[in-house]
Amino acid sequence: MLTGLARDGGLYVPAEIPQLSHADIAAMAGQSYEEIAYRVMRPYVGDTFTDEEFRGCIDRAYAGFGHAARAPLKQLDQGHFLLELFHGPTLAFKDFAMQLIGQLFQTALKRRGRKVTIVGATSGDTGSAAIEAFRGLDNVDVFILYPHGRVSEVQRRQMTTPVESNVHALALEGDFDDCQARLKDMFNDFEFRDEVGLAGVNSINWARVLAQVVYYFSSAVSLGAPQQKVSFTVPTGNFGDIFAGYIAKRMGLPIDKLVVATNQNDILHRCLSGQGYHKGDTIPSISPSMDIQVSSNFERALFDAYDRDGSAVAQLMDELKSGGFDVSQGAMQVLQDHYQSGRASEAETNAQISATLQASAELLCPHSAVGVKVAEERRDPAVPMITLATAHPAKFPAAVEDATGVHPPLPPRMSDLYDRSERLTRVPNDLAALEAHIRENRAS
Repeated sequence: MLTGLARDGGLYVPAEIPQLSHADIAAMAGQSYEEIAYRVMRPYVGDTFTDEEFRGCIDRAYAGFGHAARAPLKQLDQGHFLLELFHGPTLAFKDFAMQLIGQLFQTALKRRGRKVTIVGATSGDTGSAAIEAFRGLDNVDVFILYPHGRVSEVQRRQMTTPVESNVHALALEGDFDDCQARLKDMFNDFEFRDEVGLAGVNSINWARVLAQVVYYFSSAVSLGAPQQKVSFTVPTGNFGDIFAGYIAKRMGLPIDKLVVATNQNDILHRCLSGQGYHKGDTIPSISPSMDIQVSSNFERALFDAYDRDGSAVAQLMDELKSGGFDVSQGAMQVLQDHYQSGRASEAETNAQISATLQASAELLCPHSAVGVKVAEERRDPAVPMITLATAHPAKFPAAVEDATGVHPPLPPRMSDLYDRSERLTRVPNDLAALEAHIRENRAS
């Protein structure tokens, strides 16, 4: 958890996936979100935290959410449900993992008497969630790289308005893939990594994925699992959220379909359709958190698809640096056994926001609208479909207002966001300059 990225450049995955029995899952019915979180994640924790410590971290993580159910379900249509994952402090699904990681980091670091420097890359939501989770904590400095001019104003302000001195928003000249590449470069510079105590909270961090597994269980159980199969559609950029669904399925949750929903930057949809994984230009969209060509968690999916052959995956990642790779026939079959996919254009996304408001009185953010559009194409009337609503519409007010004529208001607790002063640093897309800035600005 504290390391984030392995020293050989690979990602951590569990040696084995713990199994929950039919009875274990059935017993979650009627339990609080916090209790389900404890039961789902506890088998992975080992002796890292005591039961009391772990329960305390979970309780503190979700105490500030704006809905008592934490991740409530709303019915959109017969057999189609929206899982609202935007009731956390920064109005996006990333809060479910980041708020918990903040508590786990603080507990572990305090016990060890250590400090770490967290560096993260964000296409919009991870950064604000990380800054919110770690701001003011004693044992952590946080530096978040985001693509300058390519996040929404609300996303930017959530990163640039906190006043605590241990959090820093860095506007990088480039796109999200540049931010993610420089982050990996820092982790692979072992001298710098050890000097500053580098730690990562991007979805490369296994603990991030693990925390997201929980709401698959809580939502499926509320619709009748394990007696009833359930399908999920997930707006996907970096593949972490959909991979969490795959882990839930491997743990024993009876998931019928896992559907990857992409926007016009549809590299994942193309790959899962058998066209290989080949990078193109990133085209800015109204769903910017999905404007990604290098989906870091797809590496984890490939690892299982290639029968956990680390050297085969390392070769694919090398090929990706040169533009892309083709997936072997056997591995592609494994991927297609677990994942389906679809895409939504900008026009289709706009149309879906408008149509859902008219049909169901639900205002969707553009990312959630991509999910709903693809879910409608892929769902089976006999199996409930849950689409993950990954962000509050107020995080993307211009896009929502363009589609509907309705300006989505921020929740009352954030109503002064546009009045707060901003604090950010423009930085070049240059590793040495970034490392120098972090050295100079972290608390020693």
